[in-house]
Amino acid sequence: MGSVRRSAILNAPADEVWGVIGRPEALHEWFPTTATRMEGTTRWVTLPTGIVFEEDVILVDNDLRRLQYRIVNNPLITQHLGMYDVIALSPTSCIVIYSTDMVPDVLALTVGAAAGEGLRHLEERFGRAHIGGEQP
Repeated sequence: MGSVRRSAILNAPADEVWGVIGRPEALHEWFPTTATRMEGTTRWVTLPTGIVFEEDVILVDNDLRRLQYRIVNNPLITQHLGMYDVIALSPTSCIVIYSTDMVPDVLALTVGAAAGEGLRHLEERFGRAHIGGEQP
């Protein structure tokens, strides 16, 4: 199973960032997709290429600020679990962690690259926080 993790430290309160990430129907507002449609816990995500992925949203936990989903009904992807966590670092900063586990392994790299692009968009939107000895 391929496993990928990406993260970004943002200059915004965790609850504010979760207000964006914790809405699975609004993925297209920050992730490199062109459309998102939800019916119940099923989400359809349209990529810029026109390819549509069907996903089951497994968990939206507002207390943990965790979103889990899996790609389903896809002949190429036999197993998948994706997860976003938004964790407060201070009252004004947080870290967003994305992880995915996928079969076939190589596709985890593609999803991880898209997640990295989504995290860069969040950095542009909220600003990148500089923690500890890190210099801007």
